[in-house]
Amino acid sequence: MSDERVLEVGRIIKAHGLRGQLLVDFWTDRSERWAPGSTLTTDRGPLTVRAAARHQDRFIVTFEGIDRREEAEQWRGTVLRAPRIDDDDDAIWIDDLYGATVYDATGTARGVVVDVEANPASDLLVLDSGSLVPLTFVTALQAHVRIDVDVPDGLFE
Repeated sequence: MSDERVLEVGRIIKAHGLRGQLLVDFWTDRSERWAPGSTLTTDRGPLTVRAAARHQDRFIVTFEGIDRREEAEQWRGTVLRAPRIDDDDDAIWIDDLYGATVYDATGTARGVVVDVEANPASDLLVLDSGSLVPLTFVTALQAHVRIDVDVPDGLFE
């Protein structure tokens, strides 16, 4: 995966049970990430999913080679990564937003994206100017360079 764009897709929360199962918080809706046989990368090496089941808003996952609770405990807090899947032309990838300058409908630069804040209605672009812009107002995107937005009057005031 050295040349592929890799995204953080989840984190191991803690061991679950006695047989090496792990409670995992996935940050993706792509079910192929937790499908049996899928491989996720970590700073400690790859992990291959043997089985996964929903548990409330998380997943209980069994990975190949982790068979006991003691082994599972050593993976607590591990970030899981996977290659980006570019099969949706309309998708906005969070990692493409950082460092891009935001322009309003008049062509005025309004700031540079320094963070993206999760929000139930729509994630928010956090600009270095202090402005917050809902992603729903993005009309065009050039990764890491430019984001065009069409916002209601007064948003930047």
